[in-house]
Amino acid sequence: MLRRFSTNFAIFSIGLDAAFVLLSMFSMSVVRVWLNSVSFIAEIPAGIQYPLWLYVIFPLVWVFILAAFSIYDSKKFFRVVDELSTLTVASMVASVSQAGILYLTYREFSRALFLLIVIFAYLLCVLWRLGFRVVFRLRKETLHTGERILIVGSGSELQKTQKILKQSLGPRLEQLATLDLKKSDIVSEETPGHCPQTIQQVIEEIERIDASDVVVALPRNMSEWIEVIAMALDVLPLGVWVALDYYDLSFANTHVENLKGMPLLDLRAPALNDYARVIKRIFDLGMATMSLIVVSPLLLIVSLVVLIDAGWPIFFLQPRVGENGRLFKMIKFRTMVRDAESRQAEVQHLDENGNVIHKTRSDPRVTRSGHFLRRFSLDELPQLINVIKGEMSLVGPRPELPSLANQYEHWQRRRLSVPPGITGWWQVNGRSDRVMHLHTEDDLYYIENYSIWLDLRILIRTIWVVIMGNGAY
Repeated sequence: MLRRFSTNFAIFSIGLDAAFVLLSMFSMSVVRVWLNSVSFIAEIPAGIQYPLWLYVIFPLVWVFILAAFSIYDSKKFFRVVDELSTLTVASMVASVSQAGILYLTYREFSRALFLLIVIFAYLLCVLWRLGFRVVFRLRKETLHTGERILIVGSGSELQKTQKILKQSLGPRLEQLATLDLKKSDIVSEETPGHCPQTIQQVIEEIERIDASDVVVALPRNMSEWIEVIAMALDVLPLGVWVALDYYDLSFANTHVENLKGMPLLDLRAPALNDYARVIKRIFDLGMATMSLIVVSPLLLIVSLVVLIDAGWPIFFLQPRVGENGRLFKMIKFRTMVRDAESRQAEVQHLDENGNVIHKTRSDPRVTRSGHFLRRFSLDELPQLINVIKGEMSLVGPRPELPSLANQYEHWQRRRLSVPPGITGWWQVNGRSDRVMHLHTEDDLYYIENYSIWLDLRILIRTIWVVIMGNGAY
């Protein structure tokens, strides 16, 4: 289960990437000679020969870095955005590594040629992956790998697991069945030690769908059933998985330490240690300042468009909850009519679970220019100022409205333990299609797995998500 391709295809991918790096080196050497006529590029002779070892080192470094970023891991990157964003980060690291090798060993290598090689190699790696995904999607029979999964569980844990498996595996699923132990009343008066009826019904359901895998998704108060079910299925030729419900512990950053072979779970480890906080702030200041300079002409154009279409004011300043509950004014380009907040009742409604939804696709308060700005997230650009001021980060949980933050349960307040961000794990996994305050677990995942590399990956993935326009309104 949860495998995109075979080991043979992973080996094929490694060989193909290495071959494309070599192809880039040979082909761009020819293209580089054509650029001799460009005034700001130094002239090199036709047919120039570089050391043979470079043609060995370049492909090896490239595939090694990609492997370090798990590009060839068959259990990751089921979504194209995930794969391309990680591939982009890995290619950048590989390029820097190759540049470092040249600096230390062979500085005579043409810088323009090096840039052509890494750009062309990256594009080839992207294109062949997109091509294979298209081929696999068109040939649907290659997508159906015979995976028939039974989820044995209860309540919200079962529903959450079912939703995640559908999103992750998609068309690869031949069948996804569920068995709710509580709804079927097969655990009513039984204890885990005496449950022949329960085990029998699980086995019957496995046989009915000819399951290849069983996922056990139970709440903690039924955890004793996990061992019983797993032991009963031990004789069957299928995979057995356990979906752990750890989100109730998300009031703290958990960290496991080993004490003479005994694992200890630290529930009070800081979300960001001092070192990580300094690195994150330096990264934010550098990237936000550079980005603000680069997009300043675009900011001027958007300001004029908003002014002409919707009038003054151009910006919309709204109180939001920042790190540790501190309030600040978040800056955005105005995308709604002036009296939008007083008309909130026009769009506010409840979903099927009774949760309040504040944002809809057909919001009548959004201006003409606002639809375009939201489509490409251009309304968020002024928040670079919030980042420079230290009120926000480039990547982090989205800053919440005070009215919603006041209704948080205890475990949800964990998302306020780090600086809020312009983009984050929640946005690149659905944007407006997923309601922020109902998906706090995405922000908790980011907090628990924070690294500067994760920030960089999310930023690059954000670019892909915006280009594709997924979930923006």
